[in-house]
Amino acid sequence: MYEILKKRFQRNFVTTEQLLKYVALGKITQQQYEQIIKSQK
Repeated sequence: MYEILKKRFQRNFVTTEQLLKYVALGKITQQQYEQIIKSQK
């Protein structure tokens, strides 16, 4: 799930708000969320 979301975020298919929902659902960890966000910069 992490790799899929990372690719979608990089292509602007997923927003930071949507990623936070995946964290809340337990699909990705907070650390993975932060890594995805940093990968965009």
